Amino acid sequence: MKILIVNDDGIYAEGIKHLVNWAKTKGEVSVFAPKVQQSGKSHSIEIHGGYEVKKVDIFEGVEAYSVDSTPADCVRIATLGFKKKFDLVLSGINCGPNLGGDIHYSGTVGACFEAAKGGMKAIAISTCFTSFDNAVKNLDRVWNEIQRRKMLDFTDILNVNIPEHGDEILITRLGEAIYSDDFKFLENDIVMPCLVSLYSGTRNLEIDTDATMTGHITITPLSVDSTNFYAHDIITKNVG
Repeated sequence: MKILIVNDDGIYAEGIKHLVNWAKTKGEVSVFAPKVQQSGKSHSIEIHGGYEVKKVDIFEGVEAYSVDSTPADCVRIATLGFKKKFDLVLSGINCGPNLGGDIHYSGTVGACFEAAKGGMKAIAISTCFTSFDNAVKNLDRVWNEIQRRKMLDFTDILNVNIPEHGDEILITRLGEAIYSDDFKFLENDIVMPCLVSLYSGTRNLEIDTDATMTGHITITPLSVDSTNFYAHDIITKNVG
């Protein structure tokens, strides 16, 4: 199996090192990851100028490139630029969860949407801010569950969140956004975003936010198609 590894925390981040070491036991690994931190870049790409793509020797036995652009561009340069073919794209391990409506901001998940757009299967993997230990410990269990249930036969993208503690795996749907921003207006026309939590904790284990926050590993199938099929069906039937 040929595996592409990307992330949004940057190619020198701790999480990607753990993911590379694990993925090397599953197949042939290539790394294309951002040169610098690219969190919150969503599915954005660079179309107005060039950017550096430089081969680096930081993962033993693995071809790796530092890309001075977004996570989605890492996927694009690997597949469209270098013409490489992959069976699976892994994005992460992200430092911090990617849950609920906030996934739309995530560069980790954005890379997976780009992979799926290119016809590849993709898994985004995120954990807590404080430690990668439980994520590393449970990677095989999560992979085995994905394989056992043949999840990637039914969806192109899986969003995995592994909390600091806990190992029960739940299949979930997306919850609501758990973060927003207040803004401070500073001198010299500078505006500073300040992260605030919206999480209320309803303990609904059917949604990824509550399940992860209460110590469960969550796997959420995602879709590239943003069509509102409910509205589409009603509108197309409403001819008069």
